[in-house]
Amino acid sequence: MRKGPMIPSSPSEADYLQKVAAAEPLAPITDRDPIALFAGWLAEALKAEPNDANAMTVATVDADGMPDARMVLLKGVDDAGFTFFTNIQSAKGQELAATPKAALVFHWKSLRRQVRVRGDVSPVSAAEADAYFATRARSSQLGAWASEQSRELPDRLAFERRLAEMGLKFGLGAVPRPPHWSGYRLAPRSLEFWRDRPFRLHERLAFDRADGGWTVRRLYP
Repeated sequence: MRKGPMIPSSPSEADYLQKVAAAEPLAPITDRDPIALFAGWLAEALKAEPNDANAMTVATVDADGMPDARMVLLKGVDDAGFTFFTNIQSAKGQELAATPKAALVFHWKSLRRQVRVRGDVSPVSAAEADAYFATRARSSQLGAWASEQSRELPDRLAFERRLAEMGLKFGLGAVPRPPHWSGYRLAPRSLEFWRDRPFRLHERLAFDRADGGWTVRRLYP
């Protein structure tokens, strides 16, 4: 049987004690507004993470109830929810059309923090999608027209040919948003904040939406 890559062993007592000695004191998580707390954590991640601090896992389910997950970039967050954009004919777009619910996971390794979000998903307005699409790099705009996202691609050359065709089609003029490209907003029902602590005695704080407000619970690690 072929062996896989070596998985790191669990830290020893000495490893944990060294980590405790080097760690800075952490203030307790006390914020009762989860969106404000998330915004604060994201701001810290944007300073600490070397790449794509706004990257998140988006988990959906397909027609058979099989979970499906992929990495997507968060493009906005406010009291209304978490916003991202994609080809709506992609696998995720079709799954969200059939079951408009999703889960998000943010993992900031440099900060040893994680946030989980679950909620209902709805399309953004055409005006909002247009406004964001207009900010994208031109090559990305052309790529949105050329890509039949999630569908079978004969070979790389076929995609590059379609990309060149789109470049010729729009010339030097503005590239409009394709009708198959838009955005989604997840309105959170629940959020869970996780923070690493030594000896795997982690800190977890769970928020649940209730009667227009939020309830908060601490969870065992």
